[in-house]
Amino acid sequence: MGPKGRTILRRIRMAFLVVLAPSLVGLFFYVYIDVLHLQLPKTAHLRREHARWEARLEVMDSRLSLYESALKGLEQRDDELYRSIYGLTPIPAQIRNSGLESASVSSGLLDSLGANSKLRSTILSIDALTKRTYIQSKALSEVEMVARQAGDMISCVPSVPPLLPHKGAFRLSSGFGVREDPVYGGTARHKGQDFAAPKGTPVYATGDGVVVKARFQFRGYGNEVIIDHGFGYQTRYAHLNTIEVREGMKVGRGDRIGTVGNSGKSTGYHLHYEVLYMNSQRNPMNYMDINMPETEYRAMIDKRVESSPLGKMSSTSELLNRSRTR
Repeated sequence: MGPKGRTILRRIRMAFLVVLAPSLVGLFFYVYIDVLHLQLPKTAHLRREHARWEARLEVMDSRLSLYESALKGLEQRDDELYRSIYGLTPIPAQIRNSGLESASVSSGLLDSLGANSKLRSTILSIDALTKRTYIQSKALSEVEMVARQAGDMISCVPSVPPLLPHKGAFRLSSGFGVREDPVYGGTARHKGQDFAAPKGTPVYATGDGVVVKARFQFRGYGNEVIIDHGFGYQTRYAHLNTIEVREGMKVGRGDRIGTVGNSGKSTGYHLHYEVLYMNSQRNPMNYMDINMPETEYRAMIDKRVESSPLGKMSSTSELLNRSRTR
C-alpha cells in the first residue's frame, strides 16, 4: 500500500475513533450508573455533603423546637404570673409576634438565592425566634425594674379599711355583688362596699398613691375621689360630703382625703368604696381586715401626721398645703 493509501486509512481510523469514542463513553456511564447503580466520585461526594447538611438542619430544627417551646413557656409565665404580680398589662399578641411580619420579605429573598424549602423554613424560624426573644428580654427588663421597687408595692396595695375601725362608728350596708337597686329598683351589680356612717366621718386613703380624680358632682357617684396606687390598683371613694385633696396630689395610707356624705345617687349618709385591679372591680372585703385594731389604725394616722414637714398638723391641713412633689 502506497503512502496515499496509508494516509486514507489513518483518516478512516481517526474518524472511526471520533465517532466511536463518545459512544463508548456513553455506554460506560450507562452501565456504571443505570445498570450497576454506581455514582461518580464527584456526585457521591456532593450527595454525602448534602446528606450531612440535611442532618445538621434536622438537628437545628429539633433544637429550635425546644427553644421555641421554652420561650413560649416563658412568655406565658411572664403574662400570667410575673406581670400579674406587679400589675403590668400582658404583652399584646401582635407585639410578641411582630417578628413574623418580615417573613414574606425574607422568604422572597431566600427564593431568589435558591434556598430549598427546609433551609428557608429553618432560616425563617431563627429570624422569628430571635425577634421574639428580643421582645421578651425587653419585657423581663420592665418586670425587673418594677421588681426593684417591690418594697414600695406593700405600702401601695389598698389593705386597710377606709374608715377608722371604731366600734359603732360605721355599719357595713350594701356589699359587693348583685343587689336590688335602692333608687330604681330591680337587680343591679354593686361594684363596691358601702359603709353607713354619720355625716362628716373622716375617710382615709387605704394605700399610697396619687389622686387622679377629685370632683364635685350631683349625679352618679356624687363627690368622689379616685387614687391610683400603681401596680394595677386604684380605689374609689364616693358620695362624699367634703373632698380634702386635689388631683395630682401624692397621698399616703392613712391620709385623710374627705368625709362621709350623701351626694350623688344616694339614699343616706354612707361611703361607697371600690377597689379596682387592672380596671376591674374587685371585692374590697378581700383587701382589708375589717377587725383591724383601732389602736393600730390610729398609730398609722399619727405616723402620717408626724411625717409632715410642717410639723404635727391635722392630716387635712397637711394635704391642702402639700405640694405635688412631696
